[in-house]
Amino acid sequence: MVLGPFGVTEAEERAYRFVLGVPDCTVAEVADGTGAETGAVRRLLRTLEAKGLVCRLPGAPARYQGAAPSLAIEVLALVRHRQIEEAKLATTELTDIWVAAERDRQVPIEVVHGRDANTQRFLHTQLAARREVLTFDRPPYVEEGIGPQHDLQLRRMTEGIRYRTVYDRASLAEPGQMERVFALARAGEQARVYDGVPLKMLVTDRTAGLVPFTVAGVRRSVVLDESPLLHALASLFELVWERAAPLWSSAPTGLDPVNERLLGFAAAGYTDESIARMTGLSKRTVERRMRQMMDRMGARTRFQAGLQAGRSGLLG
Repeated sequence: MVLGPFGVTEAEERAYRFVLGVPDCTVAEVADGTGAETGAVRRLLRTLEAKGLVCRLPGAPARYQGAAPSLAIEVLALVRHRQIEEAKLATTELTDIWVAAERDRQVPIEVVHGRDANTQRFLHTQLAARREVLTFDRPPYVEEGIGPQHDLQLRRMTEGIRYRTVYDRASLAEPGQMERVFALARAGEQARVYDGVPLKMLVTDRTAGLVPFTVAGVRRSVVLDESPLLHALASLFELVWERAAPLWSSAPTGLDPVNERLLGFAAAGYTDESIARMTGLSKRTVERRMRQMMDRMGARTRFQAGLQAGRSGLLG
């Protein structure tokens, strides 16, 4: 299924696909074509109409036709974007409530100061994780912390800790970052890329978190215990995760390793010129390899190739 990241259920997408292929269809035809009960189909069509995926035609019996996929997906993406912006506003409001409550209790908010102290706290927080680590990753980076973080994450994943990371598009252009991210994905990290990750963040088991920031050149991190603010940040992560593009799968794909990297970058929206610059390949080589993969998948566009790769599990 393709529309899951936009909040469309499998049943809704099946109905939408049927209506796209059978214009001016009735409720009974959709029910026959999808194997669903008539009452359930009526509810599905009402939901799809509210989401802008189908429209009801005048007259009786009720007939439906599907909205053009390009327009429908754009509308769904705008709705998701609005939800993310609303979540950001809610996070700000919850922060105010939390800070006021802590002030009334005269409990100080812990802030870690300094580059070395932040690097150490970042690693120790992951060492305490028992199930899952959620990360928003974006520049700038502490150069001295990159190697230890990479090694620790590899070790923790072998110990059964699940890592999900949303990388800002700009972070993959950092020197050496592409190789590190690809290696982590191969070791089990679930990685996605998003243009405009809102903040740097680490959340472990949804009970502890760190939000790094820099003031006047000094590295700092706000330390979060389980609280409404932490829960709001975890919800923000899930919203961005749904909209982010998958990078690479941790399972073997059968693709040439170079082609697999190119496909991940293409699905994330990078141009051939950008991909060539990040991989060290020539633009002509990138174009040739992308054309070969598109032909192999029967795709006319890079976007279609990305969708085909996502459906077949090549991108996680």
